[in-house]
Amino acid sequence: MNFDTDKAAIRPDGKPAVDEIAALLKKETALHLSVEGHTDNVGDKARNKTLSRERAQAVVQALVSDGIDGTRLSSAGHGSDKPLTDNNSDESRAKNRRVELVKVARG
Repeated sequence: MNFDTDKAAIRPDGKPAVDEIAALLKKETALHLSVEGHTDNVGDKARNKTLSRERAQAVVQALVSDGIDGTRLSSAGHGSDKPLTDNNSDESRAKNRRVELVKVARG
């Protein structure tokens, strides 16, 4: 799921992904996820950290609104610390503005 520059709102093209994640979580009731936000390297590092956290929280809120128990979800913001690719073009920066889902092991 990708985001526009300096925005935490889920884009319309991200809604099918949210729906798919919600369906999976409804089917796999023991699954817990960490929703991890990321940014490109443009702008203030502190702002990017906050923005990445806001992106993750937007996805968590969308899933909770879809009926998922919020205790199964956590969120984190990594800013620009974990890029998928370089930040040398608009296209590569767009790939770095994203949210990733990480399965959380429960023991």
